[in-house]
This record gives sequence, C-alpha cells and structure tokens, in this order.
Amino acid sequence: MSKDTPDPRRRRLSVLASAPAHRLQALWAELGAAPDYTLIRAPEIGAAMVRGRAGVTGAAFNLGEITVTRCSVELSDGAVGHGYVQGRDKNAALIAALADALAESGEAARVEAGLIAPLVAEAEAHTRDRAAKTAATKVEFFTVAREAGG
Repeated sequence: MSKDTPDPRRRRLSVLASAPAHRLQALWAELGAAPDYTLIRAPEIGAAMVRGRAGVTGAAFNLGEITVTRCSVELSDGAVGHGYVQGRDKNAALIAALADALAESGEAARVEAGLIAPLVAEAEAHTRDRAAKTAATKVEFFTVAREAGG
C-alpha cells in the first residue's frame, strides 16, 4: 500500500477524529447502530503534543498541546475499536470507538456509507467553500515598468 493511500482503518480513524462532534453524533443516530459492547477504556480526557515543521524541509518542533479524548470498546463478537477525538467530548470518542469496532466486525461498508462518506463529503465541501472565500479576497499586484528618458 502506498504512502498516499492509507489503509481503510487508518483513514476511518482519521475521519472520525477530525469530524465535528455534533455531526458525528447525528450521523451515528441516523445509522441506528446499537451494538452490545464492553468498555475496555472508558472515555478519558488528556493531552497530546502537536508537532510542527518550519517549511518543507525544516526540523520538526513541538508546537504545543491539544486536548484529546480517547476511548476503547470491545463488541460482543470480540471486535475491538478505538476512538480519539480532539476536544473534551466523551460521547464523540465513544461513538468513534463504536464505529471503528463495528467496521472491524464486518460492517465496514455500513460504517463507510453511513458515517465516513458523509463526513468526508462535508469536509471537502467546507474546504472548497473556504478556498472560494479566500479566492474572492485575493488581490493581484502588478508592477508598471516605465521606460527611462522621455
């Protein structure tokens, strides 16, 4: 698998981690999934170090910390799921872990169609909207060259 195409689980966890909590909760409710599960790690709030890089080839440095919430669950069929979300929303971390476990238990297509695909589409639309707003404020600078003499 190439570096540009992450494995499905990595992609799924990334999408779930960056999803707005309210959208994640709404889509989970629409999915109607209610799997039996046991908490391996109850949702807990902590911090993670964010790394930055100056330019493309610059050395990495510690930018600062962000708040994250993590959770791990095991479904009744033995599938294990993990969820990490930015912020302090314990319910969003639980939903992310349940969605991951559900996908690992053989319902990946259902999770992809009901959760991941809509979240990706919304994120892409948001990026396009932001790019369009940025482009609308772009200023073109030019220089008028004058010939010497006269």
